[in-house]
Amino acid sequence: MKAERWAYETLEVYVWEGQYEIADRVARFLTPLGAEVIRAGALDALPPGEARAKPCIAVISASVIGSAKFTLDGEAAHGMPVIWVGAPDRETDPGRFPAEYAHILPHDFTGADLRTQIAKLMPQLLAAAESRPDVADLVAGSPAMLQLLEQVDTFARFDSNVMLYGETGAGKERIARLFHERNGTYGKGPFVAVNCGAIPDGLFESQFFGHAKGAFTGAMFAHRGYFEQATGGTLFLDEIGDLPMFQQVKLLRVLEENALTRLGSTMAVKLDFRLVAATNKDLREAVSQGRFRADLYFRLAVIELRIPTLEERGPADKVGLLQSFLRHMIGAATYDALPPMPDWLKGAVGTAFFIGNVRELRNLAERVGITVQHCGEWDEERIRPLFRALRPGAFDGTERADPRGDAEERRRIIAALDANGWRRQDTAACLGISRKVLWEKMRKFQIADSEAEPV
Repeated sequence: MKAERWAYETLEVYVWEGQYEIADRVARFLTPLGAEVIRAGALDALPPGEARAKPCIAVISASVIGSAKFTLDGEAAHGMPVIWVGAPDRETDPGRFPAEYAHILPHDFTGADLRTQIAKLMPQLLAAAESRPDVADLVAGSPAMLQLLEQVDTFARFDSNVMLYGETGAGKERIARLFHERNGTYGKGPFVAVNCGAIPDGLFESQFFGHAKGAFTGAMFAHRGYFEQATGGTLFLDEIGDLPMFQQVKLLRVLEENALTRLGSTMAVKLDFRLVAATNKDLREAVSQGRFRADLYFRLAVIELRIPTLEERGPADKVGLLQSFLRHMIGAATYDALPPMPDWLKGAVGTAFFIGNVRELRNLAERVGITVQHCGEWDEERIRPLFRALRPGAFDGTERADPRGDAEERRRIIAALDANGWRRQDTAACLGISRKVLWEKMRKFQIADSEAEPV
């Protein structure tokens, strides 16, 4: 049984070596495949189940058993598969290891031995990762979200490229994952998410195209870039509008040819993935201003969907998201043991204005969760002040205007200006518009610097 190579790039391997010096050997065998090898050194260095975002395996020397820092019960509580090194055969000590921790290697194991054991564990690791609940459960009770999900269901089964538009924090990656999960072909493969705005200029080719061994100084191993990593699955290019023009050309060529050549290699590699891109910018405007290639835009935007802001989703979705976040943050059992969420808190969340959309609501939920855990109840005196970090008037309980109206848009722009110290460039970036458009809106709504909040 052979694990897919892309699966190693999602894998974290924690090594507790004891008397056997095995960490360097494990790293030598697995790092070239993309796995992250971490020297643990103690049980408390192993991440608990709820903190693990990736599939994890522990490679532990049997010599640590019986030490003051190790108990089998403690190890089992982590729920992480263990590959034992130098352990005796289970037949000679059947009570030593539970069946789920029966993966054993000799202390002189080879790379093939290690990969064979990992291949046995990989299916359950990937299944566990896929079944792990997302911290941001999908809440979709509003007409705007129900319409979006209906569109996702319509287009997800097709393989056409998708362009998602949405403000910062609105949940673009969550919707991209839905396209991945609901596609019968590519949903079985990896989901590779890339923030295009965070790729250094000099590393674009290496990170996207990969490189051959010896392609440049320090290239000790061959590396598969994002394009290859996504083969058989979905490539999600977030903030595609931030990609410089010279990088747009290289991306376009890969999409047209469905192939690439690694740095330092002459061999073409065939590609096959579903592409989903996202941006908070107006790409049509960027094309008209010469900041985004028209040919790339039309290649990407076969299917175009807009993700509604949290304001457009309305109070019910805000409350539902807060409840979902709290259940994950403080634990379902703890949350269910509390009295029902009080109406004053639901009203405060429902009328609050979240300029950062779902991401900002999650931050608020974390503050509320910490307070509730500390107090053991919905303490209004402690929780209500947490809303003062939101702008404007998030905790006054007043009804809000229609978010599509001019009054709401004016208030939204002033809130963004306040949050960014009235710096035009930063405010425009926060709102996902150009500085010129921001100036035009300020003139339209007669927003003057005199409206800035005093510091």
